[in-house]
Amino acid sequence: MTRVLVVGGGVSGLAAAHRLRTLLGPDAELVVVEAARTLGGKLSALEIGGRRVDVGAEAFLARRPEAAERIAELGLGDQLVHPGRAASSLQVGGRRTALPPRTMMGVPGDPDVAADALSPAGLAALREDRPGPWEPGGDVAVGALVRERLGDEVADRLVDPLLGGVYAGHADGLGLRATVPALAAALDADPRSLLAAARSCLPAPPVEGAPPLPVFGTLRGSLADLPATLALAARAELRLGRTVTALSRTPTGWRAELGENEPIDADAVVLAVPAPALRRLLADHAPDAARAAGEVELASTALVVLALPAAAAAPLAGRSGVLVGAGERRPDGLPWTIKAATFSSEKWPHLAVSDPARPDPDDTAVLRLSIGRHGDAASLAALRRDDDDLVSAARSDLAALTGIEEVPVESAVVRWPGGLPQYGVGHVERVAALEAGVAALPGLAVAGATLHGVGVPACLATADAAARRVADHLARSAQPRA
Repeated sequence: MTRVLVVGGGVSGLAAAHRLRTLLGPDAELVVVEAARTLGGKLSALEIGGRRVDVGAEAFLARRPEAAERIAELGLGDQLVHPGRAASSLQVGGRRTALPPRTMMGVPGDPDVAADALSPAGLAALREDRPGPWEPGGDVAVGALVRERLGDEVADRLVDPLLGGVYAGHADGLGLRATVPALAAALDADPRSLLAAARSCLPAPPVEGAPPLPVFGTLRGSLADLPATLALAARAELRLGRTVTALSRTPTGWRAELGENEPIDADAVVLAVPAPALRRLLADHAPDAARAAGEVELASTALVVLALPAAAAAPLAGRSGVLVGAGERRPDGLPWTIKAATFSSEKWPHLAVSDPARPDPDDTAVLRLSIGRHGDAASLAALRRDDDDLVSAARSDLAALTGIEEVPVESAVVRWPGGLPQYGVGHVERVAALEAGVAALPGLAVAGATLHGVGVPACLATADAAARRVADHLARSAQPRA
């Protein structure tokens, strides 16, 4: 009987196991090993204020097809939901302003859309759209490129908050080629204007009168239902609370050590684990690949979730959330602890207060307050606070943003140490070296957020690719030799 081992029980590993089941059929033996005692990785949810709220990733990018297609394949299509019409905003320049529409990760195609977020001098620098050197196929920090061509304010007030929201990193530390690949490709084609490059990447505006296409999607019960459903559909043996400490080759495949006297022999292995674990498990078999994995840094974050009395959340009406620019100061001159606030009960119709005009005294509104930027000393200090202190700091920021000082009905802190890989300059080359090293090892494949994107669709794409690589290898191995 064919046996495949999947190391990692996050969405990437479980999606790989599910795809392997569809490719290999009902008789294949699939084993998923996960170091944590729960499945799902960064797709996690908890009950708070009588509602089930995502406390990891809360949504996926709807313009990529992989997530919606897999949701339909799993029979969850009737659970797919999209954000309502509440507006997002930025806290920049000491004030709150609307998030500019139609930008490429903060880089506008039209300077006019960013006028409210910039000072007159910042808008003038944006309009100037200075030309600069560009090496086709090369890479550069997003922040450096934007500062050189469009000015510091565009980098700090528009690009950095958006990249911080996705990667928990800084624009000056993230590489363009991996984080905004479409913009890099547009500059390869014509490097003269960054504004024109951004404009060429934007989808056509919606037809007048037609509803705009949704940007994000999630599941009504929570996005954590996706890995749970993948696990059921994969029908794999699950070994939780186990860490693969070593991999070794065998005459017919691979052996994984799960601690003392607990080996698993398999015909093939999928590694769907963070970069440090990839480095460790590949070190003896593909040193160059292990070295590349070891160069991927990780960001740590925390999430403070609050359930407020519904009546207290009235000031949030029509607002889906706020992104806070790095280096911004509160009205009292103190630095912000949070980098983003998501007003979940305004953003998502399925979490909405039942009757905003006459809220039930027992009804609640839920909010998510995000903390943590890679390489930021203040963020690191905040993450070292205990849970009570972190809740107090987040509530203080919420009051400064919205005026809401109400004591929450319930609160929770969820921490994600090393939860987000940082796609620095040269990340594409690092991943190429990683994948080339693995390609030379028969019966081994890799998947996950370390590779080609941190979002759910990108992780699903790597999982499918890994499963097909393994299935192809097993099919070739089963063919009789001439």
